[in-house]
Amino acid sequence: MPTTATFHFDLASPLAYLAAERVLQVLPRPAEWRPVLTRELARADAPATPRTEIERRAVELGLQPVRWPEPFPFDSSLAMRVATYAASIGRAVPFAQAAFRQAFAGGHSLENPDFVLIAAAACEMHPTAVLRGAQLRSVGEQLEQNTAAAAGMGVTEVPAVTVGEDVFVGAGALERAAERMR
Repeated sequence: MPTTATFHFDLASPLAYLAAERVLQVLPRPAEWRPVLTRELARADAPATPRTEIERRAVELGLQPVRWPEPFPFDSSLAMRVATYAASIGRAVPFAQAAFRQAFAGGHSLENPDFVLIAAAACEMHPTAVLRGAQLRSVGEQLEQNTAAAAGMGVTEVPAVTVGEDVFVGAGALERAAERMR
């Protein structure tokens, strides 16, 4: 039986953005995309990767130059609730990709609800439904459960990929997870 994978992300993480742009190509099979709140993970206070390093990696990967949102870091609370709502309706991947691109290719802070709604519209999610969905108690609880479950598995930062009980974080996480899945 094939081993399934889960890609854990926070829309405020530029490293998760870089991984999100590659996860569909690197992993040998589709992965579940699961929103988690980085600030609730064990290493939320880990030193940040310098902007120049992230910009260099984006160029190496052939991505658009990183445009930093202002403010950065930004509060991803609303965007992450919308990502959780999107996951509940089967739209996690397109929403996350559109939101990451708004933030790190477009340079727009996802603290601003307008940019979250633009990302939602890009994947055919109606703005009224998105805002209502993001306010549902069940959506907030699901995001908390996702984060707690990831932390319980040993996810300490994003991006992270879990394959069965194995946890892969940091540079090379996608490649190591892909090897495990083969």
